[in-house]
Amino acid sequence: MQSLTPLALVTGASSGIGLSFARRLAARGYPLIVVGRRQQRLDALATEFPAVNIRPVVADLACAAGIVAVAELCRREPLTLLINNAGVAHYMPFTTLPPEKASELLQVKCIAPTLLAHAAAPGMVARSGGTLINVAGMLAFGATAPLGQAPGRAIYVAALAHLVSMSLALHEELGSAGLRVQALCPGIVATEFHERQGMDLSALARMSADDVVIASLRALDLGEVLCAPGVENATLLADVCKANLAAFGAQSPQLAARYR
Repeated sequence: MQSLTPLALVTGASSGIGLSFARRLAARGYPLIVVGRRQQRLDALATEFPAVNIRPVVADLACAAGIVAVAELCRREPLTLLINNAGVAHYMPFTTLPPEKASELLQVKCIAPTLLAHAAAPGMVARSGGTLINVAGMLAFGATAPLGQAPGRAIYVAALAHLVSMSLALHEELGSAGLRVQALCPGIVATEFHERQGMDLSALARMSADDVVIASLRALDLGEVLCAPGVENATLLADVCKANLAAFGAQSPQLAARYR
């Protein structure tokens, strides 16, 4: 972590990966602002670590008011670590996904993390240090993967890809100012996440939320911008970035031969 006076803000801290992040940081004595929709769970987390300064904040990042309230905290507080973890899936066919659910997904996984990072980054730059962790997922690379049990997930996959692209771009833009940026891309994790979508994945091998957090924090020490906790061969991730840049660099003002 940074040598600055520590203060972390974790969204989606009432369960799953967010709760694991909060517990691991609290065990290190890291002061926390924990954001979630369930007051009772946030209060229980604070009670679990009475010697640590843990501030529960109830906010719904699916609505504009919740995003504005948490963004103001990110802007006002001297954060050294922002973990954009809050999530929702809504695995449904694109043509039958209700507009309000599509909007909720985009608010939670695109608008909220973007605006929270936008609010926190200037202060981090001014203090010459800070860390942004955006929790995405391996489906960011899986737009063409078979659907399996999912009836559809186009918007969800696109939202995760947004987080990965934003993290990579912010690393290029803010790295020289002393900021570290990470896109955390776990696979299937044993949390309440899929159960809330009505999907029973209990028969599948799943990583624990604690292992995801262990990987993320270790990846910071290793300087990894893309952290895929279950991918043994890290060069595969580098190859993805290289392939993207190769395609980007191969463009020309001339019409490609196959279109003539």
